[in-house]
Amino acid sequence: EMILGKMARDSRLYGNENETTCEPIEGANLAAQLYEALRKIEGRIEEREIQTQENTQDTIPADPSVRNFSYTLVDGELYYRENSQMYKPDLSQSAINRAKGMVRVRDACRAVINAQIDGCSDETLSELQGKLNREYDSFSRKFGRINDSQNARAFDEDSSYYLICGLENLDAHHKFLGKSDMFTKRTIRQDIVPTSVDTAQEALLLSMSEKARIDMDYMSSLTGKSEEELFSELKGEIFKVPSQTEERTEYQTADEYLSGDVRQKLLMAKYFAETNPEYAENVKALEAAQPEPLKATEIDVRLGSTWVPSQYIEQFVHELLQPPTYARDRINVSYLDHTSAWNISGKNLDISNVLVNTTYGTKDINAYEIIEDTLNLKTVKIFKMAEGPDGKERRVIDSEATTLAQQKQEEIKGKFKSWIFEDPERREHLVKIYNERFNSTRAREYDGSHLHFGGINPDINLRPHQRDAIARILYGGNTLLAHEVGAGKTYEMVAAAMESKRIGLSHKSLFVVPNHLTEQMATETLRLYPGANVLVATKRDFETRNRKKFCAKIATGDYDIIIIGHSQFEKIPLSKERQARFIDQQIQGITDGIQALKSEQGGHWSVKQMEASRKSLEARLEKLQASHKKDDVITFEELGIDRLFVDEAHSYKNLYLYTKMQNVAGISQ
Repeated sequence: EMILGKMARDSRLYGNENETTCEPIEGANLAAQLYEALRKIEGRIEEREIQTQENTQDTIPADPSVRNFSYTLVDGELYYRENSQMYKPDLSQSAINRAKGMVRVRDACRAVINAQIDGCSDETLSELQGKLNREYDSFSRKFGRINDSQNARAFDEDSSYYLICGLENLDAHHKFLGKSDMFTKRTIRQDIVPTSVDTAQEALLLSMSEKARIDMDYMSSLTGKSEEELFSELKGEIFKVPSQTEERTEYQTADEYLSGDVRQKLLMAKYFAETNPEYAENVKALEAAQPEPLKATEIDVRLGSTWVPSQYIEQFVHELLQPPTYARDRINVSYLDHTSAWNISGKNLDISNVLVNTTYGTKDINAYEIIEDTLNLKTVKIFKMAEGPDGKERRVIDSEATTLAQQKQEEIKGKFKSWIFEDPERREHLVKIYNERFNSTRAREYDGSHLHFGGINPDINLRPHQRDAIARILYGGNTLLAHEVGAGKTYEMVAAAMESKRIGLSHKSLFVVPNHLTEQMATETLRLYPGANVLVATKRDFETRNRKKFCAKIATGDYDIIIIGHSQFEKIPLSKERQARFIDQQIQGITDGIQALKSEQGGHWSVKQMEASRKSLEARLEKLQASHKKDDVITFEELGIDRLFVDEAHSYKNLYLYTKMQNVAGISQ
């Protein structure tokens, strides 16, 4: 500033000495312009400082009773709470008036909800509903319906906006049908849990409902009975799980214990029963739960089934093609676990065998090569060189030779099918392997009839299949809800999320839904659970300038359910550490596969393809590690999400997959 000012004032020193009138040269003129611009910027900074001081006067410490990210009224003035402060929002006067009216409606609505949760009398509820009616009618006369676009723009920053949207029943075309039940009925079932019961069976149902497991201490407190007494009364309904550790005895209900891999469970129970007679009941129950063994006639074995030991495939090859003694020991069949690939070594040793070159092979491909392709689930193809339109030679399918080779392939498949179960000893061994590996699981049937939904709308009765599906989510881990359209998946998701939080299985659930359904999902959520604390992402929240703020809302707020769209979900990054770890695992898996292929003299094409995949992954990893953090938005791990519900899950099915299969619709290699 000092230099530019001096240059501007003393510009005559830089004039042309040959001129009688001394004019500033170009550099001096520029200095004068820069100095003037600097003075203007300085003036603006002073104005901004004054404005900031004025704004500071409009900021006050947050009232703890006001929900975070909500509007409130202080001495008749509208404020917005954001974390530890409340400030006057930058809205037009019309929008401020609308927001003030909706604050009164919201507070009246919250009062009705809280009173029901606390178990108020009918008289108190009627009085509060009367106030809600008056506030709503007053607002709608002045400003229209809460769901109108102008009211949405004025109030959608409030975390309870979608709650009061639910006060209006709308049709599919967004036309107002009438007020919701909250104005006239009880819409929340009070969460009352018994503190004592008479029987062990009742205690078991309560334990599963409130703890999602068998909690003997809790059941003892309900009944006054000891753990031994409860177990004795519930024999057959619950089982003690055999365990190597004696720290704490684990119990499971019959439907859980007598499901899953029941063959493995039976082996474990028999082992423990040898030294502890109390597990004899487990053995007896598990033996009765074993799936009916399949017979050979019920098992379809194809050439290429990976569960068939390679020794039998090798035996089939030798019996079918009858290689000479000098080649037999060098023609071996092996299976590589890393790549799920079959390999036949010494394919070209048996040169003059008619069975190999004519009966089951052709002049273009021998029978060993056809069998290897069949084992690897490939359809045989024969190529030839042909001249293209540009005059260059290229490989094209030889249709006549390919047809002949594929006929040989089908003939070999038929021979294998009739051969595999011919030998009684081999048949018995294969049937045993198949039953142990694939016929050892018993599906669990989930019963949700005992579930207790605290805070749910009492006018909505969940159907038996919905209760069972919710039990499956609570007790069974990852779940796919594959019902028909209209079967009630939305309520299942919402009830499962709310129930899992109530009993402590999760703390913050994220719903990912198609972009156009976020508002509808919020409305349905609050219809089922009017008291739920729901955060809904709008399109505006995931614009670049607002994304950090919304992610911070998720991370810092104690929400029951957060609802966002698919495209918004994709913009929330995983931490670089997790991404790097995932890519590292993929690289390691491919590296192991390459080493296995090379050690088994695998095909050059397979190795080349896998090395290309590895280079691609290594490039991704290098780019990830080299990139600087351009956007310090909160990562997914930092949001505190511990349960994820994805609507229209088929959008996420096409993940990376290494496969040797060809021509399968929907699967890329």
